[in-house]
Amino acid sequence: MNPEKVSVYGVGDVVPDRPNPEYLFELALPTLKQADILFGQLEHNLSEKGEPQMHMFPGSRRMNPERVSGLTYAGFDVMAFASNHHLDRGEQAFFETIDTLTKNNIAVVGAGKNIDEARKPVVLERKGTKVAFLAYCSVVPKGYEARPDKSGCAPMRAFTSYEQVDWQPGTPPRVLTFANKGDLAAMVEDIKKVRPLADVVIMSIHWGVHHVPAMIAMYQKEVGYAAIDAGVDVILGHHAHILKGIEVYKGKVIFYSLCNFVSPAPQGYRSPFKAIYGMELDPEYPDYDFPVDSRKSIIAKCIIADKKIERVSYLPLMINKRAQPEVLSRSDKRSSEVFDYMEWCCRDQRLDTKFSWEGDEVVIRT
Repeated sequence: MNPEKVSVYGVGDVVPDRPNPEYLFELALPTLKQADILFGQLEHNLSEKGEPQMHMFPGSRRMNPERVSGLTYAGFDVMAFASNHHLDRGEQAFFETIDTLTKNNIAVVGAGKNIDEARKPVVLERKGTKVAFLAYCSVVPKGYEARPDKSGCAPMRAFTSYEQVDWQPGTPPRVLTFANKGDLAAMVEDIKKVRPLADVVIMSIHWGVHHVPAMIAMYQKEVGYAAIDAGVDVILGHHAHILKGIEVYKGKVIFYSLCNFVSPAPQGYRSPFKAIYGMELDPEYPDYDFPVDSRKSIIAKCIIADKKIERVSYLPLMINKRAQPEVLSRSDKRSSEVFDYMEWCCRDQRLDTKFSWEGDEVVIRT
């Protein structure tokens, strides 16, 4: 029996896109340093090389690789790179990003020079406990998926169909989404392979409907449940840039979206959110060009004891005007805003999740 406990903290999308990026993390640093393992999702390339690709979203970042200093300052141990932006500037920027992270002792999961490397887990040991990480992407631009002879991410794709639910022409259809069966089978195989090699398995996945409050797509439950059935202990969702609900399935926790963690506005670029999504931006937040709901965020916290998950909780955050995540105490009224919003997200999607405060963190009852 191992009496020592291991803490794993997971955060949302990370973009250290500022000169001297350390300041972006400084308010959260005392909390981050409490983690035995710190995990995050890198959204964009740490490279100024390469050329725009066909499916690159406007405003995709070109970050100087020296900005990795923000990630080392924060203390990240492992980062997923299975985002929808990893090949926005082609293979040159992609490989420089991976090389920059690994040279700075940050393990990379979910992406690689071929599909075998992209599907390879990262296994870290702390205090005699082994924690495995896998990462996948469901929002994969065409050609960004890794193949046997091609670089990219580990895909967990889905397809969409529409069902007419009212006989009257022009009425809104029901949106149906289903997991790609080949990707799903590969994901399950990866989990079953790593399960005997680790005490705890954590899966990151870039998925979901971004910017739309609360909504969880059908395929997310199909994928999440299959991952847990195969042996995953906790799922950390990314990509939505807004909080989504938390679900407990067979005693295991699914964070459908952790929202953003560090994602300052691109310099010299006007956000397309209003034009594309009709969302109003606050002129008082020029350094954080996301809608108001995206200021609410969380850190996922997992405590491992005797080589198994003992407790899963979250720490409420608020993103300030400088795009810095502030970890909130229970006495800060803004922590109740995050708590109430998360409860609403769960109710809206009929997730019967129970929460309780313990000190400054919110425990998920499993």
